Amino acid sequence: MNASPADETTAVPTWTVGDITVHRVDEVLLPPATGPWLLPDATTDVVERHDWLRPDFADQEGVLRIDSHSFAFVVGGLRVLVDTGIGNGKERANPAWHDLRTGFLGRLDAAGFSPDSVDLVILTHLHADHVGWNTREAGGEWVPTFPGARYLTSRVEREFWATYDMEEARAQMFRDSVLPVEEAGLLDLVDVPAGGVEITRGLRLLPTPGHTPGHVAVELTSRGETALITGDCVHHPVQLAHPAIGACVDIDPERSEASRRELLCSLADTDTLVLGTHFAPPTAGRVITHEGAYRLAPVPATQQTVSR
Repeated sequence: MNASPADETTAVPTWTVGDITVHRVDEVLLPPATGPWLLPDATTDVVERHDWLRPDFADQEGVLRIDSHSFAFVVGGLRVLVDTGIGNGKERANPAWHDLRTGFLGRLDAAGFSPDSVDLVILTHLHADHVGWNTREAGGEWVPTFPGARYLTSRVEREFWATYDMEEARAQMFRDSVLPVEEAGLLDLVDVPAGGVEITRGLRLLPTPGHTPGHVAVELTSRGETALITGDCVHHPVQLAHPAIGACVDIDPERSEASRRELLCSLADTDTLVLGTHFAPPTAGRVITHEGAYRLAPVPATQQTVSR
């Protein structure tokens, strides 16, 4: 499960959106038990009805494939990272997330985004598998991984967790991955109205609440082309075929489903490139109407070779 820090690849998956190159920065493929836990209604019987899910997004037995990765790109002169994964050496209740040793930072560097060069970290929401690389251990303390960056999340998101009665596992996550960023004065909170908010030209945050109250998706536009990073509004392509399937950790399941339906309806049969935050490779595609719901038409990445 845990990969060695030396396990770095020189092939960086990328997609182009106008003048923007989006890099997928891989962390770890999550274990097969993740699917039944996270999306309990996505049973093997449900998955096996949809041939288009196999072999990329599910295996031949109908077990979902779920990935952890981030996306990095340059837009409006800013070097941006969207979500920071699980992180290394973190104490986590979920054994698949506990005390990882992956080569994430090496792969981020291979993509051309050394930690010191990142200007902006966008957090779609404040769950453990989206904030882990906010910090890294140095001298026995958790310090910001991206010291020159502003970390950005929605105001609703942070204010919700500030008053939430956290269990110990979540409190630990805040102690090691959120509070050190706040205490360093690097966390910015942004109001995200119903129509979304522009962060810089070509980069917008769109409200997609439900999974968490302040969850956002990330929209990129350049030269008439558009891409959307889902965050956890959509965890897996099976939810395109069955938008009612929600995650066991949705704070507001009804609102989560409504956000997912609204988002998929807006994307269907358009040229928007959808980049799934937890979609296993090929990770990206376009939403098309299919059998009364939707399916994903994959758009494979280009493998950018990087000399190390």
